[in-house]
Amino acid sequence: MSKTVIQTSDINIKIGLNEEKLPVRIDWDAADNPAGGQVAKAMLLSLFDDESKETLKIDLWTNDMQVMEMDRFFFQTLRGLTDTYFRATQNAEMAADMQRFVHYFGEKTGIIEPTKK
Repeated sequence: MSKTVIQTSDINIKIGLNEEKLPVRIDWDAADNPAGGQVAKAMLLSLFDDESKETLKIDLWTNDMQVMEMDRFFFQTLRGLTDTYFRATQNAEMAADMQRFVHYFGEKTGIIEPTKK
């Protein structure tokens, strides 16, 4: 696979802060997003630094993000991370363990119905 860059795309994130410097609005857009700018209540951004081998993170949520919304946000994020992990590593055993936790999390937070035994 070539490492030659043939195209770039910009993703812009603007955080609106209140007088206490807490996030009250998250706006984002991407150069190739046909929907244009969008508003979000929360974001998780993780970047893996090639040199330090550390993950750099920015986790923000607006002050009107409710706990049940945060539960759903994390459930969907964990589910997506599990799928991404499997696609990247093909480690089916670990991905299955992660999926079991995601299911547990979903049940405990009321996002999904408990499995009937």
